[in-house]
Amino acid sequence: MGRILALDYGLKRTGIAVTDELQIIASGLTTVNTTDLISFLTKYLENETVDLFLIGEPRQMNYTVSQSETYILKFIKQLTTEFPNIPIKRIDERFTSKLAFQTMIDGGLKKNQRKNKALIDKISATIILQSYLYSKNTE
Repeated sequence: MGRILALDYGLKRTGIAVTDELQIIASGLTTVNTTDLISFLTKYLENETVDLFLIGEPRQMNYTVSQSETYILKFIKQLTTEFPNIPIKRIDERFTSKLAFQTMIDGGLKKNQRKNKALIDKISATIILQSYLYSKNTE
């Protein structure tokens, strides 16, 4: 069984989280510059088997699509071209940044550490992945 890779895609940075090989535990992997994302994924896939890309779907409070969806769809098209054998699923990512920030507070990170946007992106990707795993196990 391969891993599930979750992406919290952004114009500048993308947070990445990954499961273990049994697809039970979600862990933050890293945050990469979005311009380097395809290159990072190519290198990662040389050493790891990935069964699924999970990409956050930004929505407004009224469930309408966020403006950022336009550039995410362009990225998904590129991802599908580069890695045609790996399926892609989307998951609602509303509140993940707020939850990530609260996680940092609850974890005791100092105010200066909580300003690290790359860390917020990585935690957000982990929350997206954990939400998916939870919903998958309750089906």
